[in-house]
Amino acid sequence: MKRIMIAISLVVLIASCSKKLDRLPKNDITAAQVYSTPQGYIEAAAKVYGAYALTSNIGPASPPGGGDIKGIDEGFSDFLRLFWGAQELSTDEAVIAWGDAGIQDFHNMNWSSSNPFLTGLYYRSLYQITLANDFIKNAADELLNTKGFGAADVANIVSFRNEARFLRAYQYWALLDLFGNPPFVTENDVIGSNALPKQIGKSALFAYIESELKDLESLLPNARASDYGRADKGAVWALLARLYLNAEAYTGTARYNDAVTYSKKVADAGYSLVGNYQNLMRADNQKNTNEFILTINYDGTRTQNYGGTTFLTHAAVGGNMPAAQFGIDGGWGGTRTTKALVNLFSDPSGNTDKRAQFWTSGQSLEIADQTKFEQGYAITKFKNIEMVSGKPGSNLTFPDMDFPIFRLAEQYLIYAEAVLRGGTGGDASTALGYVNALRMRAGAATISAGQLTTDFILDERGRELYWEGFRRTDLIRYKRFTTAGYLWPWKGGTVNGKAVEDWRNIYPIPVADKNANPNLQQNPNY
Repeated sequence: MKRIMIAISLVVLIASCSKKLDRLPKNDITAAQVYSTPQGYIEAAAKVYGAYALTSNIGPASPPGGGDIKGIDEGFSDFLRLFWGAQELSTDEAVIAWGDAGIQDFHNMNWSSSNPFLTGLYYRSLYQITLANDFIKNAADELLNTKGFGAADVANIVSFRNEARFLRAYQYWALLDLFGNPPFVTENDVIGSNALPKQIGKSALFAYIESELKDLESLLPNARASDYGRADKGAVWALLARLYLNAEAYTGTARYNDAVTYSKKVADAGYSLVGNYQNLMRADNQKNTNEFILTINYDGTRTQNYGGTTFLTHAAVGGNMPAAQFGIDGGWGGTRTTKALVNLFSDPSGNTDKRAQFWTSGQSLEIADQTKFEQGYAITKFKNIEMVSGKPGSNLTFPDMDFPIFRLAEQYLIYAEAVLRGGTGGDASTALGYVNALRMRAGAATISAGQLTTDFILDERGRELYWEGFRRTDLIRYKRFTTAGYLWPWKGGTVNGKAVEDWRNIYPIPVADKNANPNLQQNPNY
């Protein structure tokens, strides 16, 4: 696997001079060696998947320079931790107590192109795209035909190649959503060439992601037919539904008809809701295969890192919260929520809606100082505790909890919103049924057809999906992320919240990459 330990950014790597390249870790295993056997292909595919759950090939805290991503503390460099920060800390759903350089910029909405966490996220996504490109290139039909592998081995490698294409499309969706117009590279671009990557524009990137997913729709295994944690048609449909729901924000052209079509494909594919909402984020949630469509798989023994669900569980525990109650060996006293999320629930105790999972003892609802953990209600959604036994996971430091990239509840809400926004091919009765199914699962009162509005859907997405990485995207789609039409505590850096510039709907291209690649155009006003 050492041969895939590439540098932080394809752009920076290409632009580096030979002396800088000499200072990178030496590769003692070549691609020709790795891809000489079917087992080598399996191990390379494992790295493509594993880069979502791991931060290096060594462990949670590698020797200096040993992590996948250079220039950022390895504990911060996990994809989910970085993505979560950009999607949640910038909204009404989360604040953080820590003082790391750049981390308070999110909730205060004053980030710059040198923000280290945005830089880390950008490079992490490009890194994972580069891993996928490497595998796809070396699994091309014309190369496989020269290997002399058996038919079963070739079919297995081709399946992994298609999954790598999906994972690449997912990362390009993340870059589109977050950065708008990133550099674009595929397996056809040669690492180390003199041609620096170029941007293709938001509309062209949208079209590329769409075309890849539509092609994969006929190539990947049927929904729910693949191994847990591997991409299948259900994941393709789920990402297409998400892409189409946000199409107007991405390209200026609404695609609600398509959002209805693909969310319904997921809903009709045999998935079902987990009976107890509070079991979604538990140590043994790999059992939630009925609702989970695709997951990032974490294991306290085998996939240790300080991001992912380790971060989501530990960072949310502090104050007088007993760590043992969350199946961990100690809290990090970091993340809480604002009263804006709390107020989405009529009763924060959870008695009338089990999705309201707040720790209020020793915590104030109001936040006068974001750096004080005891200000703001804490979230108890993530617990390293097994659903049935009530026992902690296999490791008190590194939770066993998997993270759902897609789950059925999101698709129900996409369908309902797309129908309400005029999407054809669906109906209001089915939309109401999907929303009420979520509410009944939570023990909340069902609603009538007259109560089902787009505003209600936004609030329901907050109640159902909070802290799962959706809120920034949702608020942008509703034109409430930057505007004065919706304020929350400390939005824009003031205690009662204020509007910020609309150009902050998109994050900046990191200045390091912009300086290294003259082909890149910075997003407006950064």
